[in-house]
Amino acid sequence: QVQLVESGGGLVQAGGSRSLACTAEGPIFNINSMAWYRQAPGKQRELVATISSGGNTNYADSVKGRFTLSGETSKHTVILRMTNLKPEDTAVYYCNAMYATDPQLNYHELWGQGTLVTVSA
Repeated sequence: QVQLVESGGGLVQAGGSRSLACTAEGPIFNINSMAWYRQAPGKQRELVATISSGGNTNYADSVKGRFTLSGETSKHTVILRMTNLKPEDTAVYYCNAMYATDPQLNYHELWGQGTLVTVSA
């Protein structure tokens, strides 16, 4: 069974930094992309950052210049480095992956359980 294991959430003061890690475990043949989403209370889930198998990254405008997504999908692990955190970054952060377990590359979408990041003013 494939699963995403997330770590790194917690409480941080405004202006501080925090890193979130996500590792995909299980019988994975290939990962096409990995991403972090977040959902703040009362709001819809939104994309934070994504990284492709080729290493290309994309960020939400709200986090550009503050967050950095690194890692390699081939190693099934990515890290979201968050700096200059703001209270509005408070949310449950979810890891996402598009993975295949077969050489035919039938991709499936998978979500982590979420990790809470709270930024205090």
